[in-house]
Amino acid sequence: MANHLFDGTGELIRLIVRRDRIRIAAWLLAFALMTLSTAAAFTDLYQNAAERQALAETMKNPAMTAMVGPGFGLANYTNGAMMAHQMLLMTAVVVGLMSVLLVTRNTRAEEEDGRTEMIRSLPVGRLSGLQSTLWVMLAVNVLLTLTIGFGLYALGIEGMDLEGSLLYGAALGSTGLVFAAITAVFAQLSQSSRGALGWSVAVLVLAYLIRGIGDVGNEAVSWFSPLGWVIRSEVYVNNYWWPVLLTIGVALAIAGFALYLNSIRDLGSGFLPSRTGRSKASPALLSPFSLAFRLQRTGIIAWAIGMFVLGASYGSVLGDLEAFFADVDLMQELLVVQEGFTLVEQFLPILMSVLAIIVAIPSLLAFLKLKSEEKNGRIEHILGRAVSRTRLMGSYLVLAFLISIVMTSMAGLGMGIVGNSLMDETLPLSTFYYAAIVYLPAIWAMIGLSALLMGWFESLTGFVWLYLAFSFVVVYMGSLFQFPEWVVQVSPFGHIPQWPIEEMDIGAAAVLAGIAILLAIGGVVGYNKRDIGL
Repeated sequence: MANHLFDGTGELIRLIVRRDRIRIAAWLLAFALMTLSTAAAFTDLYQNAAERQALAETMKNPAMTAMVGPGFGLANYTNGAMMAHQMLLMTAVVVGLMSVLLVTRNTRAEEEDGRTEMIRSLPVGRLSGLQSTLWVMLAVNVLLTLTIGFGLYALGIEGMDLEGSLLYGAALGSTGLVFAAITAVFAQLSQSSRGALGWSVAVLVLAYLIRGIGDVGNEAVSWFSPLGWVIRSEVYVNNYWWPVLLTIGVALAIAGFALYLNSIRDLGSGFLPSRTGRSKASPALLSPFSLAFRLQRTGIIAWAIGMFVLGASYGSVLGDLEAFFADVDLMQELLVVQEGFTLVEQFLPILMSVLAIIVAIPSLLAFLKLKSEEKNGRIEHILGRAVSRTRLMGSYLVLAFLISIVMTSMAGLGMGIVGNSLMDETLPLSTFYYAAIVYLPAIWAMIGLSALLMGWFESLTGFVWLYLAFSFVVVYMGSLFQFPEWVVQVSPFGHIPQWPIEEMDIGAAAVLAGIAILLAIGGVVGYNKRDIGL
């Protein structure tokens, strides 16, 4: 009898692979190119042990530990140890995000759009939908493991042996599996795809924060995060496989729990049901802007709290950072680039640039909610009333711009408040605040680009996420890869001065903001011309 629960799983696996083959291939190709090109770049940039050890000394500080994890093998910073230290954690986070997006797309989103009900009318088992998604995610992450593992080994780089390379790939693959399983659970708990996605991403961010707090303060705390497990495999140093096996075991247990939840709930329902709405709409819902805000209110509040906490977690290492710089002569020689500024002030732009790119995520999500509303056929109900397309799209644009201001402010204030409470020589809170909001024109440019795509090429709005990922690579690894200046300036974030150690260029900021406005206007024009829903 139980076997009937999984009837049709094979056919559904083929359906998922056929529909998502380009999407999956793009993810795998992106990971392979990024990982292999980074490994090759390391050998070109740091060609001998002396250069690598000098770099290792710069990594021995709390801020870098919070960002990329503890440095295993810093005493003998081989090519492999350097690669694992600086790239494994960040790549694992993105692999986790890939799994979250793919599982949400093939579970709760399918159910929300009514396709699961159509499939259930065929001779398929009750659990075959979720089971087929989990099998596909297993195959994707195994393929990722083998591609990365054998790809790194094939480069023939000294210090990157076969076992370490396969372990590197397995650490990424196991991370993908555990977050695929976590997302499968939230797909049962939440009643909407947006809720499942939001909760899953929140767990991913929380895992990163818990790992960062534990790595800097108390290592025991890091064991509450799956990301803390995989980096303790000490790839290319001691090559411990048991953290990967632990991660896989937990993923299997969580996946089993997700299947159980799926077996006992009704189609279309969730264990965290949506709250019953009012019988009459609030006066606050009389405008498209207020409706757009109301639909995303919970997510906006959660992101605001998350950005404050993320900023605070970065701020919590500033006190130790200051003391560390004071004790290590090499760090002072490498990082003191301008007189008249404290070491913390000089490190501040690095932290803020990463936070700014993260801030762009909720801002873009808020605007692109318009796309999901259109896709689900709800826009027609609004446009059928006395609401113009310009007003509708403008409402989402204004909301996205306001969210960028709020999130940036929360990140800057969180870092400043906590950082000042731990530093011996405090900085004005305005220093942290201005260091954050200086990135607003770049974020607005990203919003403007998404509006242009939404207006003219709605099917290409996913490009904005690739562009944001490119910006992250340029900002986060620009100095590592020593990109030419023109490559850096392809990203709007490359035009932002490193305030406070560089003067604020009001003219450049105004130009960037003007470009954002022009892009947004172009998007509104296109939105008025194209067919809705096509």
